Amino acid sequence: MEDRNLTIADIAQELGVSKTTVSRAMSGKGRIGEETRRRVQEYIEAHHYSPNVVAKGLAQNKTFNLGLVLPGDYQIMELPFFQKCMLGISRTASEAGYDVLLSMVTADKITQLERAVTNRKIDGAILTRTLTDDAPMRYLRENGVPFVAIGSTDEADVVQIDNDHRGACRELTGRLLDRGIRSLALIGGREEYMVTKNRLSGFADAFAGRPQWDGSRRVFLNVDEEREVEKLVERLLAEQVEGIVCMDDFLCGCVLNVMQTRQVAVPEQVQIASFYDSSMLANRIPAVTSIRFDVEELGKKACDLLLRMLDGETAEGRTLLGYEIRMRETT
Repeated sequence: MEDRNLTIADIAQELGVSKTTVSRAMSGKGRIGEETRRRVQEYIEAHHYSPNVVAKGLAQNKTFNLGLVLPGDYQIMELPFFQKCMLGISRTASEAGYDVLLSMVTADKITQLERAVTNRKIDGAILTRTLTDDAPMRYLRENGVPFVAIGSTDEADVVQIDNDHRGACRELTGRLLDRGIRSLALIGGREEYMVTKNRLSGFADAFAGRPQWDGSRRVFLNVDEEREVEKLVERLLAEQVEGIVCMDDFLCGCVLNVMQTRQVAVPEQVQIASFYDSSMLANRIPAVTSIRFDVEELGKKACDLLLRMLDGETAEGRTLLGYEIRMRETT
C-alpha cells in the first residue's frame, strides 16, 4: 500500500485498534493509553501520513479556513500595518492547520464577505478595522459567524483586541505638555474610524489631567489629503504654533515635508510627534518622536483568540496590548 493512500481505517487495521483510537492519538484529545498513542504516532511518522483536510473538514463540519476582512478603501500609508497584521495572523493560522481567505470590504459594500459566509467557506473571521457604524461586524453577528475584531468597539459582547491607543496618546501628549509647550495642534484622519476616536480621547485625557495648563490647543480631523495638510500647516505656522501632533505617520510625513520646504527648524521652532510609528518614518531626519506598537503580535493574538473560540473556549471580551513611547529628535 502506498503511503499517500493511507487512511485512518488502514492504520487502525494495521495496529489492531479502532479508528476512534487512531483519531484520538493524532488529535491528542480523548482518553487513550500512552503506549497506544506512542504506537500510532510512530506508525504515522514512519509512513509520512497526513490526514486529508477535506475529509477531516467534512467529519468535523469545518472548512479549516479563516476569513481575514480587510478594508477595500485602505490608503497606501496603511499598508505596513495590514502587512504586519496579516503576517501574524497567517503564521498562527498555519500552525493550527488553517488557511486564510481574504475578503475586501468597504463601509457600504461587503459582497465578498457575504459570499464567503453564504457559501460556507470560512469557520470564523477577523476584522482588521472597526468603524463607528460597522456593517461587516453587524453582518457577522446577524449570521452567527464567530469573529474577533482588531480594534475597539462599543459593542460589549464583541471579542476585540487592540493596542492601548488611548493610554499611549495620553502619555505622549502629556510628555509634550510637560516640556513646556503652550500651543499644540492635533491633526487626525477620518472620524468614522474607531482608532481616531480612541486617539482623540487620549489627547483630551492629557489636558484633563493638567487643569493648570492654560495654553491653546486645536484639533483638526478628517484630514487625509497631502494638499490639505500643507494648507493647514502653513496656517498653523502663521499662528506660531509650538507643537504639532499627528495621528498617523502619513500625516506626520506630510507635516515634515512642509517644514523642510519652508525651512522651519524642527524641533527648535516647532516640535513634531506622531501617534503611530512604522517603516514610513524610519529614515526621517530628524528622527520622529512616536508611539511603537507590536502589530505582528496583535495579529497573532487575534488569530489565537478566534481559534480558541472555534474550539469552544470562552475568549476575553476585550484585550489591550501595550506600547512604547519613543522620544526622538523632533521633540
